[in-house]
Amino acid sequence: MGRGSSGLHTAPPVPRSAVRQRVDRLVREVAKFGAVGGTGVLVNFLVFNLVRHVTDLQVVRASVIATVVATLTNYVGYRYFTYRARDKSRRTKELSLFLLFSVVGLVIENGVLYAATYWFGWDSPLQSNIFKFLGIGVATLFRFWSYRTWVFRALPGQEPAAGAESFLETRKQPEKPRVRQRVG
Repeated sequence: MGRGSSGLHTAPPVPRSAVRQRVDRLVREVAKFGAVGGTGVLVNFLVFNLVRHVTDLQVVRASVIATVVATLTNYVGYRYFTYRARDKSRRTKELSLFLLFSVVGLVIENGVLYAATYWFGWDSPLQSNIFKFLGIGVATLFRFWSYRTWVFRALPGQEPAAGAESFLETRKQPEKPRVRQRVG
């Protein structure tokens, strides 16, 4: 009698709009960026606290070392997981831009820690970790924007053809003839 026990047929799936597809892609990208970034944050904190407890380095110097190690870890994750489908033809330029924007992120991240430590005197281990976390948060916003905009560029053909989708969405049904009414 057809499919299923009720005999009802399901309608074919409705194509999603271009906007919805872009939002879905952005959500997946943010999730992947967050997964790699989360790993980087763990590496950053582990190295930071290890260096602080094992050496006599100052707080910000220990943080810079940790940030560099996490940045190198993150590059591998971003290139081969988050942005693996992006343009790979200019690796030297990509790596140069990644390092440039990572240095800016390093300055943002460690600037917050520097201000807390040397301007306000908040330098207990707990306070250092809190302000390192805040610095990472602010720097992450910058890094996400700069990496996706300048470093890991989308391939030219990666965006869906807007013309074809808009044609399908705006295609009008044949209009019914209008009947004129006489006002009497």
